[in-house]
Formats: sequence, C-alpha cells, structure tokens
Amino acid sequence: MSVEYFEEQRREMIAAIRLIADHLAAQVGKTALDDRILRAMAKVPRHEFVPVEVQPYAYLNRPLPIGFDKTISQPFIVALMTDLLELRPEDTVLEIGTGLGYQAAILAELAGRVFSIEVIEELAQHAKRRLGRQGYTNIELRIANGYHGWAEHAPFDKVIVTAAPDLIPPPLLRQLKPGGKMVIPAGLPESQQLLLVEKDSSGRTRTKEILPVRFSQLEGAESG
Repeated sequence: MSVEYFEEQRREMIAAIRLIADHLAAQVGKTALDDRILRAMAKVPRHEFVPVEVQPYAYLNRPLPIGFDKTISQPFIVALMTDLLELRPEDTVLEIGTGLGYQAAILAELAGRVFSIEVIEELAQHAKRRLGRQGYTNIELRIANGYHGWAEHAPFDKVIVTAAPDLIPPPLLRQLKPGGKMVIPAGLPESQQLLLVEKDSSGRTRTKEILPVRFSQLEGAESG
C-alpha cells in the first residue's frame, strides 16, 4: 500500500470523526472537536502504530487488535478523549496504557511533555521503537503498573487513561494538578462510562459522565 493510499485513508478518517462528533454533539456536550486535534490526527500515521496485518484497516473507525488481548481505540474515541483534556503546548501529560504508542503520539503533537506507562513490556518496547521512528523526543516511556501513576514526575496538568478500572485510582487523582483534567473510562465491564474529572484550585474534584464505552480492564487495578 502506497503513501498516497494511507494519506487518502487519513482524510476519510477525519471526515468520519467530524460526522460522528456532529451526531453525538448533544450527548458529549460539544458542538465540534478542536481543529488542532484533527490536524494532529491527520498528520500522525496511525498505520505505523498497528501490527502490519491490520494496517489496511488502520483508519477505519473501529478498535483494532495490537496483541496481548489489547486493542488500539477507534479514532473517534482517541479524538474525543484528547479533546476533553483541552491540551495546551506547555502541558505535562500522564498517559496510562501506552499500547503501541498512537495516543502518545497524538498527545506529543499537542502538549509539551508526555509520560506514558505500559504494563506489558513487549508492547512498551514496540511503542518505543515506533515513536522513535516518527522522531518524537518529548515522550518518556516506563514499564510499570499504571494504576499507581508516576509519582516522580507528578503533578501532571492532564491525565489520560486508556484502560478501565472499576473506580478511579486514588494515586492518579493525587498526581493531578489543581486546575487539571483527567479523562478515564471506569466501571464494571458491562457498564463502563467515559469520565471527565476536573480538579479545582482548592483540590476538590468534579466528575462528569460523557458516554458509555467498552475498554480493557486496567491491569493492576484489583491490587491497587
């Protein structure tokens, strides 16, 4: 498949994201997604962050398997979760669940520093190579249990979690700066909700349900 083929697929992906966002505007409380996010997703080669056997399907709006019973989220969910963070160029972001690195690449296009944790060593090593090939220098990876966050680099302006605990992990709440935002799926497998958590200047948190989702369980949550 040619470079031109994938470029056309990316354009179609962006058009599909716009349509879905418009359809779900009332539910998610946004009339449109930030153009900066769509530009980032138009730039980042999603097909470089999936296994070669599923590359032809990389730009369809569906999750895809990446090995180890894990998936890469569908493009609309990546766009929505990123949009909810309201990233700024100076932000430091914590990502839980690197996978093969696609979400980290999108974050790195929009924020200053990205600290990303992956519990599965093989996935983390693949992600490091893929991100390196794309030239990203503002992403730091760690192989660890993401439930506990990354205290050495806390607090974070924004936190994004790509696997679902039953309840929001207290360490992640503690590592979120006052004024910060966290986007996280949470709940039992059959009743997960995508949540937006905002911490005010006094440290109090407010949680808003965005829409029903289905994510893999957050590794280590049961031992947190």
